[in-house]
Parts: sequence; structure tokens; C-alpha cells
Amino acid sequence: MIRIGILGDIGSGKTFIASSFGYPVFNADQEVSKLYKKNKKIFIKLKRKIPKHITKFPIDKKEITSAILSNKSNLKKIISIIHFEIRKKMNEFLIKNKNRKIVILDIPLLLENNINTNEDLLVFVDAKKIDIKKRLLKRKNFNLKLFNKFRKIQLSLDYKKKKSHFVIKNNFTKKSVKKDIKNILKKI
Repeated sequence: MIRIGILGDIGSGKTFIASSFGYPVFNADQEVSKLYKKNKKIFIKLKRKIPKHITKFPIDKKEITSAILSNKSNLKKIISIIHFEIRKKMNEFLIKNKNRKIVILDIPLLLENNINTNEDLLVFVDAKKIDIKKRLLKRKNFNLKLFNKFRKIQLSLDYKKKKSHFVIKNNFTKKSVKKDIKNILKKI
């Protein structure tokens, strides 16, 4: 099985690129949302760690945002609980798809949390900052302060780009993305 990890800036189109490969995708953001909505154990752990902010189940993302913005140590507490579960979910995904030729890992902190292996192929999604900014501002509930907090815990984009085996220039048109993906799949 070939594992392809998708890297890039917040809002660069990583999820779109991941789904455009046509292979099973592990989407960490979707899994986190499911944990907040359906996993009572996660709720209990988070409530224990940050009781002022986590008050009801299912967990409201606004409470998570409030916790992160109110105290910088809260983000680390949340990550320590959530990432353990995300790793478990990813392993379940990999077992379920063990007979697939290729799987795609759409995990925002793939390198930062050492989730990737040396054998993983890394694809960096490169997009213009102005295009990213326009897209982010259109997002419902976009929060610039939260965005900046997440940016601080991420490795530099230059580092991620250097570590990548391939770069896809995302100009947010399906045609150019499909062509780049086709070229990558040919090479592997």
C-alpha cells in the first residue's frame, strides 16, 4: 500500500486535492468533528482538562474555539486528547483499506505529530496567499485569531515543501489539479 500524505497551508485546498486522487481518504478534520459529536469519552476527558469551557455533549466547536483562544495551554491539552484518538481512527482506516493500492492521508498536523512514516509519499499543495485568504474569509465561522494560533504550532511551509516528493500548484481549478494528480500517479 502506498500512503500519500497531503501537506500545505490552512485553506490551500488540501481536502479537495486529497479527494481528487480517487482513492480512499482519511480526513482527520472530519474525524475530529465526529469525535466532538459522538464520543462521550472524549467529552469527559476534555471536560476534566478544561472544565470552564467544555460544558455540554455533543461538544460545540465554539466551546473548543473559546478554550483555545482563552489560554494557550488549552490547545496542547486538546491536542493531547484528540490526537491519540485520531491515530487510532487512522490505524482502523489503514487496516480497513490494507488491500488498496493507494490511500490518502489528509491530516493537518501530519509532520508536526510524526504521524507519517519514511515510506509515505508527501504531496505539498501550493496556493497563492491571496487566493487562500479569499477562501478563508468565505468560510462560515472563520476566526483569524484561531487561524493564527494554529499557524504557530505548524512547521513552516518552506520546510513542508522541501520535505515533499511532489508539489501541486492549486489555482483552484479542477482541470489543473487533475493534470498534476495524473502526473503524480504515473510517476509512482
